[in-house]
Amino acid sequence: MTDAANLGSGLNDVLGLRYPETTPDRVVMEFTIGPQHLQPFGIPHGGVYCAVHEAAASIGAFTWLNKDVPEGGPIQPAVGSNNSTDFLRQAKVGDTITTTATPIHRGRTQQLWRVESVDQNGKLIAQGQVRLANLPAAPDR
Repeated sequence: MTDAANLGSGLNDVLGLRYPETTPDRVVMEFTIGPQHLQPFGIPHGGVYCAVHEAAASIGAFTWLNKDVPEGGPIQPAVGSNNSTDFLRQAKVGDTITTTATPIHRGRTQQLWRVESVDQNGKLIAQGQVRLANLPAAPDR
């Protein structure tokens, strides 16, 4: 199976995401708040947490969908269809954020994942849910 964390560069690289754990049942990502994560008022932009939450849930959903696909076989993508993220407290530059995604529901056509982001002290920074659509397998990949 294709490793979800290595599907290519893009926003995940720009955000500086690291992947300490990627399994079909749990995804853990880490990143350190830097100037690139701030909005004009000097605090982390809420869109960063939305993007990280969707990335974590998408990687988990993809990993679950493709856990039995042989190397080089057709993979089945999962894409976000709804992202609800609540921002609970501010982090600051230099804080390390750990985001954990776990499945609530996994079905034939859709999945729902719970996602939480905590700072290095374990304080909840943001939490939410991401719904994903399971797309048909891509035979030409």
